[in-house]
Amino acid sequence: MTTPPPRDDSKNRIVAVTLDEESIGRSGPDIEHERAIAIYDLIEQNLFAPEGVKDGPFALHLSITGNRLAFDIRREDGGPVVAHLLSLTPFRRIVKDYFMICDSYYQAIRTATPDRIEAIDMGRRGIHDEGSHTLQERLKGKVRVDFETARRLFTLICVLHWKG
Repeated sequence: MTTPPPRDDSKNRIVAVTLDEESIGRSGPDIEHERAIAIYDLIEQNLFAPEGVKDGPFALHLSITGNRLAFDIRREDGGPVVAHLLSLTPFRRIVKDYFMICDSYYQAIRTATPDRIEAIDMGRRGIHDEGSHTLQERLKGKVRVDFETARRLFTLICVLHWKG
């Protein structure tokens, strides 16, 4: 039995990300910093392959519409590819927990001991990983993403939820 040749994913990537400004609430410098880093890291390295679509690169616009997360996927030149709407229900608890632990983390880095900061950060990463796995599951059959891409996208989903 022969194995299929490995996929060439060099063109299956996001080259531009925008967030719907109307979906974003007021945020402070910590949230703006998280958003900027997530977008920068996402553009630098990602795997993003919409099912049934041959090769990118792609531009992604994220927004929240009612109780749905909208993934508007386009070609680099702006031509439409596909839009996916995902229910936000599976993310609500995870995002809420993530915000609570992030608040603790940002307070801790200003006053707590290094051991306390590390413990909170481990919890923060664990919740972030849970959200990333949930996103991968929700995108299954729609868009193939690797774990690091899912992590960065989950950060952006959290930014869209932030209400200041």
